[in-house]
Amino acid sequence: MPDDIDTDAEAGRAGRPLRTVRSFVVRAGRMTVAQQRAWQELWPRHGIDTGDRPLDFVQAFGRDARRTLEIGFGNGESLVALAAANPDRDFLGIEVHRPGIGHLLLRAQASGVKNLRVICGDAVEVLRDRIPGESLDEVLLYFPDPWPKKRHHKRRIVQDAFVALVASRLRTGGTLRMATDWEPYAAQMLEVAGACAALVNESAGGGYAARPESRPVTRFERRGERLGHGVWDLAFRRP
Repeated sequence: MPDDIDTDAEAGRAGRPLRTVRSFVVRAGRMTVAQQRAWQELWPRHGIDTGDRPLDFVQAFGRDARRTLEIGFGNGESLVALAAANPDRDFLGIEVHRPGIGHLLLRAQASGVKNLRVICGDAVEVLRDRIPGESLDEVLLYFPDPWPKKRHHKRRIVQDAFVALVASRLRTGGTLRMATDWEPYAAQMLEVAGACAALVNESAGGGYAARPESRPVTRFERRGERLGHGVWDLAFRRP
């Protein structure tokens, strides 16, 4: 798929507004009939439309509870499992892949969860424009695209500005949890998050964390295991 990112120079010459480098490429994909039905029938129940005003969590969920945000939930199986296992918490997922959102909506209906909402959009823009400061207890970033080629490293979502933005949305004591099966990306995550003055590494040795029991095994993790990849977990807390 052609690269959809304008460089600053190209955008300037064309008279277009400058764009930041995105960590994803939207692939249309094909939705099943069931996923299309989920968008029509279930989105009003679980979906939150995009906008530029801060989200009112109490209004969105009908209560004030501890909040977990997952960025890039894929097909949503792990997020639905977390919501079902923790009915006392509220869960918000951000994803750009519409078929994946349709799959999550179907699983949410089948599981009967009421503490799950979803936004279809760019996670960085949603964090910046919709998520109020100090409003989250936990942010999950599990198996993001590693963009393994060196020329694509600029696309990786874990960069200094992103981690600082996440930290500003965490409440005191809130935690950023990450996992990847790509060791070079794990090293970058550790370096970038470790350099954020607003966060402290929960690992006593300042390295990688033990796999949290609460984290469901994702399809990306299973794929990595089949390929012989290791998995690296990280946990950073806002003190």
